[in-house]
Amino acid sequence: MSGAIDHIPAHTYHGRKGAVRNGFRYSIDYVLVDPEAPASGPALFSWDRANLMSFRPADHGGPPGKGSGATWLREQFRRFQLPQPARLSLLAQPRVMGYVFNPVSFWFCHDERDRLYAVVAEVTNTFGTRHSYLCHKPDLSPIGPSDRLTASKQLHVSPFQPREGDYTFRFDLTGDRVGVWIDYGRARGGLIATLTGRRQALTTGGILRAALRRPFGARRVMALIHWQAVKLWLRGATFRREPAPRQPDVSRG
Repeated sequence: MSGAIDHIPAHTYHGRKGAVRNGFRYSIDYVLVDPEAPASGPALFSWDRANLMSFRPADHGGPPGKGSGATWLREQFRRFQLPQPARLSLLAQPRVMGYVFNPVSFWFCHDERDRLYAVVAEVTNTFGTRHSYLCHKPDLSPIGPSDRLTASKQLHVSPFQPREGDYTFRFDLTGDRVGVWIDYGRARGGLIATLTGRRQALTTGGILRAALRRPFGARRVMALIHWQAVKLWLRGATFRREPAPRQPDVSRG
């Protein structure tokens, strides 16, 4: 069965808290797919094959380069003894000209009444390490846009932030838009990160516009990450080397 693909030309904002302030807002392209329903899409998009824009399930679920897609997610739900999602949707940056790097992707998990009841935030750092945060309410009731779900930070993401602290997530997934808000709090610092955009059908025109306005896709994102790192270093932010990963690679908020 072939699934539909949504294109989300989105904006992301990062605002650093603490003694060394920094903020930026960039446009970015995401897709929202059903990871269990391979989709054909327009001519310039391919599922699990090379194209100008493409999506590969193995880019997600498990360690980078060793992903097993939705199979991995369902294994985690069995591990935590949670009811299996009736439907999954994955919000992620697509591959552009064969390359992808997703600082964070989101697995949206829907129950049999198609209500959002759990979200897995899959975070990958530039050192090649990944950790995922399983977020849900204690009673697994539907997640609304005003709900705040928390998780303890487990992964060293920015070398200018410690690993300690907590995340507060907020999600708004509707038929026409996507919104994610993350508040990372720690003693004397942290940051605010947001991702917002409108959902639209993925088309050849949309892919070409994205290629012109945001060329090179995730390569551009990686370059911008390093540019912001240079700015923080020049402003005197403390550089921290990556500590040993904590185990396991999935934690429950």
